[in-house]
Amino acid sequence: MTIKLIGFLISTSTLRVIICLKELGIPYELEPPASFQSLKDKDYIANKHPFGRIPVLFDGDFRINESRAICRYLVSKYQGKYNNTILIPNDVYKAGLVEQFISYESCYYDSPVSQIVSQELLAKKFWGKDPDPEVLKEARKNLNKVLDVYEKLLEGKEYLVGEFSLADIFHCPGTNLAYGIVTHSDLWDNRPNVKNWWNNLCNRDTIKKSFEEYRA
Repeated sequence: MTIKLIGFLISTSTLRVIICLKELGIPYELEPPASFQSLKDKDYIANKHPFGRIPVLFDGDFRINESRAICRYLVSKYQGKYNNTILIPNDVYKAGLVEQFISYESCYYDSPVSQIVSQELLAKKFWGKDPDPEVLKEARKNLNKVLDVYEKLLEGKEYLVGEFSLADIFHCPGTNLAYGIVTHSDLWDNRPNVKNWWNNLCNRDTIKKSFEEYRA
């Protein structure tokens, strides 16, 4: 039975799952909700996501939501079934390092990146507001600190734990949007190790294709 993913292609959370699915070679169908408003319908909340969010994944009769949880589930069940891509190593120590960088992403990296994206791309389009310069200034300040640490952590490595992993995937959707804003791409470009890491990710076939579909 084909996996069904409910979500909007423009959603960074949905894109996170799509990249994971593509990397693992898992067949899937993307089913967009009827509208953003439909996410608050009683049926959607009762049968898909209790907080009215996306994405939601159905694997047969099994339902799971929240993009990071979905990706971990997919790795646990399907890693090695369709191709040889390893996103979480079997080695307990290497797996621990993947989880460590996943935690860095959710605790330190995601927030300032999301603030930049929300101010520069979402404020005017969805809320009819101009970006708040003070919010952007604070977000850049915080992201600068995070990327200074990443620059050291990435020294001598192509990916966060040395080899490509789920941790790298989790960084992709938000970075793709923030980096695409010319006035903020310097945050990555000014750090050679960070820049090399991002280039490596963008040059992966599955990620490149996912970004192209996202823009479409």
